[in-house]
Amino acid sequence: MNRVVLLALNSKYVHSTLAVWQLKESVARFAQKAQDVTVLECNINQSDEEIVAQVAAQNPNVVGVSTYIWNAGKIPKILQMMREMLPQAVFVLGGPEASFNADYWLSAGADHVLKGAGEKAFPAFLDGGEAEGGSCFVDPFTPEYIDALRGKIAYIETSRGCPFSCAFCLSGDSRVEFLPIDEAKAQIAKLASAHVRVIKFVDRTFNCDKQRAYELIEYMMSLDGSNRFHFEVAADLFDERTINLLAAAPAGLFQIEAGLQSFFKPTLEASKRKSDLNKASENIRKLMENGNVHIHLDLIAGLPHETLGIFAESFNQAYEIGAHKLQLGFLKMLHGSALRNHEKSIIFDPEPPYEITSSPWLSADDLDALKKTENALQNIYNKGHFLSTLQYVLSASGLRPFALYRGFGEFAQKDGRALADYAEDIYNCFAGLDGVDDSTLKERMICDWLSMVKGSNMPLFLKLGNKQQLDQIRKGAEAALHRKLRRTEVAILPNGTGVYVDSKTQDPVTGLYKIFQ
Repeated sequence: MNRVVLLALNSKYVHSTLAVWQLKESVARFAQKAQDVTVLECNINQSDEEIVAQVAAQNPNVVGVSTYIWNAGKIPKILQMMREMLPQAVFVLGGPEASFNADYWLSAGADHVLKGAGEKAFPAFLDGGEAEGGSCFVDPFTPEYIDALRGKIAYIETSRGCPFSCAFCLSGDSRVEFLPIDEAKAQIAKLASAHVRVIKFVDRTFNCDKQRAYELIEYMMSLDGSNRFHFEVAADLFDERTINLLAAAPAGLFQIEAGLQSFFKPTLEASKRKSDLNKASENIRKLMENGNVHIHLDLIAGLPHETLGIFAESFNQAYEIGAHKLQLGFLKMLHGSALRNHEKSIIFDPEPPYEITSSPWLSADDLDALKKTENALQNIYNKGHFLSTLQYVLSASGLRPFALYRGFGEFAQKDGRALADYAEDIYNCFAGLDGVDDSTLKERMICDWLSMVKGSNMPLFLKLGNKQQLDQIRKGAEAALHRKLRRTEVAILPNGTGVYVDSKTQDPVTGLYKIFQ
């Protein structure tokens, strides 16, 4: 009997790897010989020595490793160390990194690379037969896996492949396979009943089949509502019926991620990206109207033909849709992608995650400016910080969104500093902009601080009034709310008005608390 360790290296502790659990269940279902399979989930923040020691403690004679761009840089050293500690073991790699770069991984210490889907190939390999590929769905949500998900994000796969052919992606031009909808519902129910807080679909385009998406959304709405479901969509494919269904969902139940990538037609054409962006934007705005669904939009910097100035316009158009998050990602030249295979003018880091470093359209300095812009965007807007302040400053200064974030990104970077220190940088930068009134700026920042930070001391530069005044405001707030408040839940505005936060009223979509004057 083989003693098999399936090793996952997640990017964070709260993540889990669906693939290794799918493989374990596949071995139980399809292997002809008895196999002793252990799943070991580690993360890239652990030391190589700690990870290798955990593998070696199982004394395996077969070690399977799932490879992705977030762990590919760490695996070669771990492979080398495991070989030294487990000289008799066989090392087999799978996943997208190994599948599309097999020669490298064989030279880096792997004994075997299994390409593509592994549900049939891996059990056949363990049996000593031909490791032929073949895709199939298994239900990985065993009691063991459910127990391992405590405190972590859960992932679920109800479809595989994508009908589109985006040149920067690995899933394009592949036949879409669907898990039978009754089985999909049964797996969703397992996770929901286990009270996993966040359940993310790994389906590349959740709504590529409109009717199926509608039925699954309707089913998720019928459950107890204690979970949050996250799925990636093509926003232009939503029909009125599905938009209306989502509008009736409990607040916070759904989180939708929509990839826009660019608004520049030549860029979309060069990337083989087919999307009706006017329709997508219209649908996203409709979904935003009810305030019950968390919307996350994606842009990719570095695609062909998009200069810094052109990207700024894409950014402005996406930002002005008003989604809760706008992710500014950077092009990664993935092994197996059409862009890596055919666009030789883009320069990128040869090490994972193969991120762009320059191109005919973006210089290294341009990318540095975009990195600083992304830092500002991520640490203010995308974290729900100082949102009404941002609205005021954009209106008062007349700046477009990209110019504002680029300017602040050049002014200051978060880089692990405390939020109170970062807030002072925000104030100092924004107060210096033409059209911005200092008192109004402080008023917005005070209210935003109360609404976004529960029980944390306000930065000194925003603290106004004396203890007696604050205590008077607190007593009035306690009478209104019929409960005790901490001093950190009240403040005084520059005009002398008292404000307080009701920390019992967190918005399930935005995460913000309600402010009263």
